[in-house]
Amino acid sequence: MPDPAAQPANPPSPSNSTSHQKADAEEIERTIPGVSFPVVGIGCSAGGLEALEAFFSHVPPSSGMAYIVVQHLDPEHVSTLAELLQWVTPLTVAEASDGVAVEPDHVYVIPPNRDITLSDGLLHLMPPTEPRGLRLSVDFFLRSLALEQRETAVGVILSGMGSDGLLGLRAIREKGGLTLAQDPKTAGAASMPQSVIDAGLADVVVPPEEMPERIANQLGRLLLQPIAGSAEDRATTESFLAKIVLLLRDRCGADFSLYKSNTLFRRIERRIALHQLTGIAQYLAFLQTTPQEQTLLFRELLIGVTSFFRDPAVWEVLRDDIIPALLEKSPGGKTLRAWVPACSSGEEAYSLAIVFKEALERLKPAERFTLQIYATDLDPDAIDKARKGVYPQGISADLTPERLARYFAADDSGYRVVKEIRDMVVFAPQNIVSDPPFTKLDILCCRNLLIYFRSELQKKLLPLFHYALNEDGVLILGSAETISSAGHLFKPIDAKSRIFGRIEKSWALRDLSFPTHIPAANALAMDLGQGDPGESLGQLTDQFIQQRYAPAAVLVNGDGDILYISGRTGKYLEPAAGKVNINLHAMAREGLREALVGVIRKAQSQSQPIKIKGLHVKTGGNDQMVDLTVQGIEHPEGLRGRVLVVFHDVVTPTKPGKAGKTVTAAAHEAIMQELLRTRETLRNTHEEMQTALEELKSANEEHQSTNEELQSTNEELTTSKEEMQSLNEELQTVNAELQSKLDALTWEHNDMANLLNSTEIATVFLDSGMRVRRFTPHAANIFKLIPSDIGRPLSDVKNVLDYPRLIDDAENVLRTLVFSETQVSAGAAGWFRIRIMPYRTQDNVIDGVVITFTDISAVKKMETELRLQQAAISPSGTVPDVG
Repeated sequence: MPDPAAQPANPPSPSNSTSHQKADAEEIERTIPGVSFPVVGIGCSAGGLEALEAFFSHVPPSSGMAYIVVQHLDPEHVSTLAELLQWVTPLTVAEASDGVAVEPDHVYVIPPNRDITLSDGLLHLMPPTEPRGLRLSVDFFLRSLALEQRETAVGVILSGMGSDGLLGLRAIREKGGLTLAQDPKTAGAASMPQSVIDAGLADVVVPPEEMPERIANQLGRLLLQPIAGSAEDRATTESFLAKIVLLLRDRCGADFSLYKSNTLFRRIERRIALHQLTGIAQYLAFLQTTPQEQTLLFRELLIGVTSFFRDPAVWEVLRDDIIPALLEKSPGGKTLRAWVPACSSGEEAYSLAIVFKEALERLKPAERFTLQIYATDLDPDAIDKARKGVYPQGISADLTPERLARYFAADDSGYRVVKEIRDMVVFAPQNIVSDPPFTKLDILCCRNLLIYFRSELQKKLLPLFHYALNEDGVLILGSAETISSAGHLFKPIDAKSRIFGRIEKSWALRDLSFPTHIPAANALAMDLGQGDPGESLGQLTDQFIQQRYAPAAVLVNGDGDILYISGRTGKYLEPAAGKVNINLHAMAREGLREALVGVIRKAQSQSQPIKIKGLHVKTGGNDQMVDLTVQGIEHPEGLRGRVLVVFHDVVTPTKPGKAGKTVTAAAHEAIMQELLRTRETLRNTHEEMQTALEELKSANEEHQSTNEELQSTNEELTTSKEEMQSLNEELQTVNAELQSKLDALTWEHNDMANLLNSTEIATVFLDSGMRVRRFTPHAANIFKLIPSDIGRPLSDVKNVLDYPRLIDDAENVLRTLVFSETQVSAGAAGWFRIRIMPYRTQDNVIDGVVITFTDISAVKKMETELRLQQAAISPSGTVPDVG
């Protein structure tokens, strides 16, 4: 949940109905999941199969959750991931299909060459929009999961290469869901989980086999209603919240007292669940004794949802209507000013800069227009990130390919905002609740921040926004925010996009509640006739003493630019001819200029003052001897890095009775010639330096050109590297699946071999050409078969059977598909029941025959004995037929 620090999640766009437009932000922010049970989104890439097997082998049969697996797959290879996972889990595993309803205790696996989303409890498949090698299917799904499930969303990042899943996990965490990352030490490829951990987005970092239990424990502890129960329970909870707010204010300097209680409590709930505490009372005790947890909770409350061009329709209205209207009101050109409070990591500020550039390119105004954007946030870490202007590859889902190519440069860490856009934005830490606002603004973009504030704070900020805007200024709010309490200050320009125009109204300072009030004495310091008489008298006295009795001095920076002048410095400094240049080196009179070269830089690097004595300064045709004191300043903090230059006049006493030495004309001429030669040498040196400088500039331009070419080549190689890396990940996934399938087939082969051996039934497998495909060891007792006979016609192999029609019967079975069974004598080997059946493949294709030989010698022997017995007792002496 953001505060002044970060942009909050963009809530669902309101409908056209009045009731929906006026919906309270608390109602919009509450959890309305698409399904009534938690949904776990799992993202992985290279090395993910082993991690998935470890995860699902520890999921109980009745977890009450649904699982969606998103793995980087080869788009041209049929995936067997669902089959492989079914071997290790009792849950129902299936490849996801379009429009299927998500059910608990089911696992859904993304199919190849598809992106997957979750909406209204249904899975939706679509062709990927990004080219192969740049697809971020994990981010794509997890962001939809965050919007759909909010607090009941669970994001898991397992082994994989790259940073896919970073933005998706951020979205889940910002919505109050649970985020987990695999311990990089246990991952086959640690890049994906490590990127999440480095960004501070993982609530839990454990091996995959420990994740199911942690998920069950965390979700079991989360409360469904933030502040529920009796009035007494609510009052107790509010009391604990107030104590936590005071603790954070003392620790971090941020006041959350005017934030909505439910909003705060939902974030605190997460911390309670993560530490497995019993309630808010125990958490407060833990918070008081753990400073690190105070910092973590502060960051938890500052989490903001932001992305490039959220609500694209709003940015189109800005580009096509609002910005052109602002430019039209200043036909002579202008530098527009904009303020983006709660800018978080800067995406919204850069989006505003981009649409301004696009508007200028469309309009092509004759006059010069620029936009200066001030982007502020309470979180210094977010400001540091925004200043860098570097974002992960997942932003490609929010940007058109044209914008991505035009305003971003790809590098190893993702995408970097180009210089022309970066230079338009000034980032600074600021607390919108307690710090003064920026003023004289043309655009104030404060989207989805007010919904987290109580009404009293909203009523305080909207008049400040009005005061900060120019007469024709524009206020942009979020889709769930209104100006109901400030209808007399703003008028709708585009109600659907929540863009409002300022209504002219004069303000007295006493009518506004500024976050920081200027003391009256300071406010009137410029008017010496008002304020505290004692203070004014003291200021006048100090000023008088400084002008009449203190030595003249100037305060300069490291480059010699004059920042402040004390006393009368006209004897030492004079304005330089030409363009105004308030620089000590340019204004120093003859005799001082040479002495000051290099002294200021030297004074900055040492603590002791530098004293230069006996300088002869030309002052209106006369010489004045001057001593200089140059002192670098360390304290106070506001003057650190500055240098103070103090001028001291020196009185040169004359000695009576002695005349000065005289200089002859010849000596004077020699000195003048020497001076001319020196000046000529300096001029020549200067010209040589200028020539060398031109050559260096030319070489620099050539290097820049070469650098551009190398950069272009590097971008091409980077793209090829990404494609090869993606292909390598897909091949690793396929290889892992095939290896697992091979292991399964090996076990099946072992099982079948043991089954055939245990039955002691001789079996011969023949192909459609009556060639030996395979045989069991017992078949070697009937046919003289050895392993090298595989592939030979069975008719070429000797046997002990009295069955010359064996091959003919086998061919007949293959032709008619009607099995054959007969009893055949094998001489000394006994009798066999021979059964010939068609050989069917899994695709129901007939590809040969299977011949089984069952030993029935014992049956035949018993049959003969029975005949003899019956013949002995038969009255007719005939042997009855017994079989």
